[in-house]
Amino acid sequence: MKELTQIRSAVVEALRAGGLEAGEAFPARQARPTDAPAASVGVGAAESGAVGFCSYLGEEYDPETSAYRERYGKLLEADITVDIRAVGAEACQAGCETAAEVLLGDLPQGIRPGELRWEGLVWERATGMFLRRGVLRCRAVFVARAPSGEEDGAFLDFILKGVVTT
Repeated sequence: MKELTQIRSAVVEALRAGGLEAGEAFPARQARPTDAPAASVGVGAAESGAVGFCSYLGEEYDPETSAYRERYGKLLEADITVDIRAVGAEACQAGCETAAEVLLGDLPQGIRPGELRWEGLVWERATGMFLRRGVLRCRAVFVARAPSGEEDGAFLDFILKGVVTT
């Protein structure tokens, strides 16, 4: 599902912007010991819903074409999983605190944070590092976009609201 990939990528970028090394979720056997905390991000359970009336958001004025376009969207409720690993317990805890700040306050406009839960700090024998697992329950809002130059009613891709695309 493209939407889950967009959520994961947006969270990874936000964590990096917050000063934390971050990447997509990976199996423990691939984790390399590091003194600095590192986050791995995944998207767990997700369920889709409608935004607005039957996904209709209204009209939007396009200054380039001087015309109004109808806008559609959808809502996805998801659990974002964030695993923080570091060789030292203190570094792991510091990474957890940085991640919490980002997850609750510095995500893109389209991701609305809900409850954030952290498990206790544990030693992970497989990687030789400390691990702290977190789960953020959130809502992600997606806005439909037409492919470039097409306004003929072809169905659209959904783009995470507030994320700049090229």
